[in-house]
Amino acid sequence: MAVELKIPQSGESITEVQLGEWLKQEGDYVEADEVIVEIETDKATMELPAPTAGTLTRIRIPTGEVANIGDVVAEIDETADRPSGGAPAPAPRTTATSETSQTEAAPSSTATADAPVRQPHVMPAAQRVMAEHNLDRSQVKPSGPGNRITKADAERAAEAGAAQPSAPARPAAPTSGDNGAAEEVVPMTMLRRRIAERLVESQKNAAILTTINEIDMTSVMALRKSRQDAFVERYGIKLGFMSFFVKAAIDALKLVPAVNAEIRGTDIVYKNFFDIGVAVSTDRGLVVPVVRGADQLGFAEVELAINDLATRARDKKLDVSELQGGTFTISNGGVFGSLLSTPIINPPQVGILGLHSIQQRPVAIDGKVEIRPMMYVALSYDHRIIDGKESVTFLKRIKECVEDPTRMLIEV
Repeated sequence: MAVELKIPQSGESITEVQLGEWLKQEGDYVEADEVIVEIETDKATMELPAPTAGTLTRIRIPTGEVANIGDVVAEIDETADRPSGGAPAPAPRTTATSETSQTEAAPSSTATADAPVRQPHVMPAAQRVMAEHNLDRSQVKPSGPGNRITKADAERAAEAGAAQPSAPARPAAPTSGDNGAAEEVVPMTMLRRRIAERLVESQKNAAILTTINEIDMTSVMALRKSRQDAFVERYGIKLGFMSFFVKAAIDALKLVPAVNAEIRGTDIVYKNFFDIGVAVSTDRGLVVPVVRGADQLGFAEVELAINDLATRARDKKLDVSELQGGTFTISNGGVFGSLLSTPIINPPQVGILGLHSIQQRPVAIDGKVEIRPMMYVALSYDHRIIDGKESVTFLKRIKECVEDPTRMLIEV
């Protein structure tokens, strides 16, 4: 009996998903609740487990294709016998002629010469290495899950001398009709498409303006240095800069409530809670998990929450609910070396704080020039409900809190 594997409901606003890598292939035996495919929504990547044990007999929707909620993406024969010794069950015979109904032929297969063979899937990073060294699929042995060729596979093939050095990897000046090596077409992921849509939406619907200030990081850096060992020993995690800025932002949001608000139609909705989004860069794009009730957390709890969210974001383990409902966002481009930028608001929020790299710069201190660790900070805000005075007041409060961290402890 065939059991259908369907796309589950993943969130109220999600109607479609993109099929990621199939970790099992047709003919493989799967256990109940064993992950067999990844699915990507516009907010997160999730794993789809097998609803029952059996043989995966048919993959209906291949990697990269879009499916709607409730669509059947695969079929599992729950009456199939479990292979002895845990070895994969042999592929069932089928009269289907589509590529997705064929199993991969092993070198010793007795299949006829014209039988279709499943081609390994080449990951984008591997494609670049293969193009640079003029490699094709037949020269690279896949080692990734689901018969994938990874970057490491391509690099090993190149080092083994499978490349053809006489052929240029990428022409310096491609001519008309001969530019195949100069371009790489990769489908946009659901997450990247959603990011693009929201950024355009933000630019189109909000009156975005940015105000900039600079912060002397001397006090925070000295505090971290003097307390770091004790902090790590007690909490098992380093005291970073982000917790200081989260706490400073909360202090500033309380002082200027409009920055923690949102526009609904012709109404302004002021939030009396502080769920702070922290932008995290992943290999799939930028995601913004939310630290809930950040005003109720201590420095260590903020650091632990951010570390947990960032780790699970990069491992594709975040739940959709953890990416929704933030009231204000902090984005740290400084970790990549950004000196200054003007971040784009994450709607329906009306403000976002951009942090940047710390640089030693000469500044005037009590009439003398000193070298201090300085950071530019930028507040992008929706001018429809936040005026210049409020934005400057907000950013000035951030500066005061970070330059004198004790203010956040005694709330003055």
